[in-house]
Amino acid sequence: MAKPRTRRVPVTMSAGQSGAGSWLRGIRFSGFSLVMMGLLIVAVVILAPTLRSLIEQRQQIADQQATVDQLKSQVTDLKSQRARWNDPSYIRAQARDRLYYVMPGEISYLVIDDRPPAAKIADEGPVSTKIQATKTDWVGSLFGSFMTAGLSDATPTQLSGGSGTVPAPTPTPTPGK
Repeated sequence: MAKPRTRRVPVTMSAGQSGAGSWLRGIRFSGFSLVMMGLLIVAVVILAPTLRSLIEQRQQIADQQATVDQLKSQVTDLKSQRARWNDPSYIRAQARDRLYYVMPGEISYLVIDDRPPAAKIADEGPVSTKIQATKTDWVGSLFGSFMTAGLSDATPTQLSGGSGTVPAPTPTPTPGK
């Protein structure tokens, strides 16, 4: 029986093939590596939903813990408020402030502001961020006020402009006279 003849033909790369194509042809898979890749794919398919549900549960637990912490702080605030309301002086102070209660013998005055609302000032333009000179000489007017008050011969009644009686100043005794 005659052996079939095989000839080796050299393979030449065409201009369109890249190094990646030759690298891909050079990969050889053994049976063991195929089994391990299959097991890896099965593990990912089985474990991915479980890990996702685990992460979701951890997030829910963290949200619930934050809610519990917030409610604990509210309970603490309410307990302190209840302790304040158990104090008779706090109740008395709240009755005075909220209900305008007074103790026997006290007189309560309620002041109602019945003045008309203040007139609006005419808009003088937009507010500037630049420093501007004042329109009046306040230093000069302050100095003039001091000088007028100190050098005036007018009586206190004339200075105040009222007709009420103002006690006259008493002279201070000087030592040695």
